[in-house]
Amino acid sequence: MMDTLHITSPIEAEVIEKLTTGTRVLISGIIYSARDAAHQRLIQALDRGEKLPVDLSGQTLYYMGPSPARPGTVTGSAGPTTSRRMDIYTPRLIALGLRAMIGKGSRSPAVREAITKYKAVYLATTGGAGALLARSIKRVETIAYEDLGAEAILELRVEDFPAIVANDIYGEDLFEQGKAKYQRERK
Repeated sequence: MMDTLHITSPIEAEVIEKLTTGTRVLISGIIYSARDAAHQRLIQALDRGEKLPVDLSGQTLYYMGPSPARPGTVTGSAGPTTSRRMDIYTPRLIALGLRAMIGKGSRSPAVREAITKYKAVYLATTGGAGALLARSIKRVETIAYEDLGAEAILELRVEDFPAIVANDIYGEDLFEQGKAKYQRERK
């Protein structure tokens, strides 16, 4: 098994080329949270020809379901939400330069195609580990759509945020690999 790579977000294009399916990563730097409602608003803004509230070029989006912070903490539990819910919006954002996405679960064929075409990466992290993942978040600032509450776009400063490459620029899919391995082992 490959060693864990330490990467910085925003992620440089040449780093994306090194991120192959199954590679474990620890991310430090700035990532943004955005879920369903925020994605819908981003696309609506694009449809109206408006500038987005955050330049997504080269950036990382985390499909995070945050809970309120307790006194003395930066955030509450910060686990991933199901990525497929963003799939109808994601190819367009990848085409704009979105470099990485973090969530849980597999992606649609359209998203996987956009990842390959525009050289992006999808990183999966563990559902149910939100309290553990929150330890990697060092600062949280609301950037846009504050009225959405937990679905507002947040800027997160992270240190050693753990994830694994699930879809890479070479068209590989960790979920499909897992299914194939399971089928082979069952025979």
